[in-house]
Order: sequence, then structure tokens, then C-alpha cells
Amino acid sequence: MGVDGFFESLGEAVGSVIRFIIEGLSGFFGLLGGAVSSFIAGMSKALGVTPSLLSIVVLGIGLWFIYLAVRAFIRRAIIAGVVWLVLGLWLLSGLIG
Repeated sequence: MGVDGFFESLGEAVGSVIRFIIEGLSGFFGLLGGAVSSFIAGMSKALGVTPSLLSIVVLGIGLWFIYLAVRAFIRRAIIAGVVWLVLGLWLLSGLIG
């Protein structure tokens, strides 16, 4: 009888620790999700675009094209730099405009 009580209390202690860890992680990821959501909403508001996943992806691709243009200009590949720059600016102007 004493052994059953020991393992029951041990199980309750382990369960309490696991529950504490899960609730802590849930709160942390909830705060992190709220921060990311607020960041995307603020950035979308500043750019004048809708805060959707598609617009954020298009913004990332446009910035990536401009990055590729800068890299091409550094390598002195002028034609490739102009092509990447035009594509990036075209994509971003379609998003913002």
C-alpha cells in the first residue's frame, strides 16, 4: 500500500512539472506570435499593403531581387544587375502601388 502511494505522488509531481513546462512554452509562443503579428501589421500599414501572407511573400521576393541586383553590380555584371533591379522594382511597385 505504501508503494502505491509513493508512485502516485511521484506521478503527480512529474505531471505537475510537465504541465508547468507546457504552460510556460504556450505562453512564450503566444507572446512571440503576438509580436510577429504586430510587426507584420505595422509593416503592412507603413507600406500601405494588406497584411496577408501573400503580400509578405511578394515583399520578400522583391527585396531578394534587389539584393541580387546589388550583388550583380558589385561583380560588375551590369546587364544582370539591371535585369534584377527592374524585376525587383516592378514587383515592389505592383505591391505598393
